[in-house]
Amino acid sequence: MRNLFLLIAVFSVIFLSSCSMLIKRGTRLYKEVEASGVVYDAIIVPGVPLKNGRWDSIMKARVLWSVYLYEKGITKNIIYSGAAVYTPFYEAVAMGLYAQKLGVPANHIFYDTLAKHSTENVYYSYLMAKQKGFKQIALATDPFQSMVLKAFTRRRFASHIQHIPVNFEIVKNMNHDNPMIDSMIAFKPTFTSIVSKESLPTRLMGTFGRQIYFGPDKKLGPL
Repeated sequence: MRNLFLLIAVFSVIFLSSCSMLIKRGTRLYKEVEASGVVYDAIIVPGVPLKNGRWDSIMKARVLWSVYLYEKGITKNIIYSGAAVYTPFYEAVAMGLYAQKLGVPANHIFYDTLAKHSTENVYYSYLMAKQKGFKQIALATDPFQSMVLKAFTRRRFASHIQHIPVNFEIVKNMNHDNPMIDSMIAFKPTFTSIVSKESLPTRLMGTFGRQIYFGPDKKLGPL
């Protein structure tokens, strides 16, 4: 029993230390972006499943952060990315509906409804940015996902993708209500869960970007 408590204590310390490092990284990156004065053509916001027609805390944090970055003039546009993966609602569309309720004009919101994994969120949004003529883009997601995607965004894309992780202190202090959306706008009638279509190993391959073809150079060209 004593060894069990010791093991729990060790893992707790490691977990809290990791969280602290991620938060500090996010704060540093945001300060750098703010100080630089760069205005991004678009930020990429990876999707989160809409559960029972309502957002959860993760989707809420990502949407609120994207709205904040838009209102601060740090980005001109927002690309929400996410197919109907685990629930019958397009993640991107649901997030965009919340953003509109919070004041972002519809003509400054773009949707990628193809991505099933976090790596695909970046891939398809990058292709959309290229199609729209966006030259400066950033990834705005929670600190953990940002760190997970750090190497992927650096290696696989010729143009720089700046990371602007969610600053939870800012989000916590934002004045906002819990807006109601018509979730049926995001509903996919022909939905089949990814769990029924892909095995766990296949889904893991997707998570690591193994289902994406980058061409002979293994990197997408510049924006």
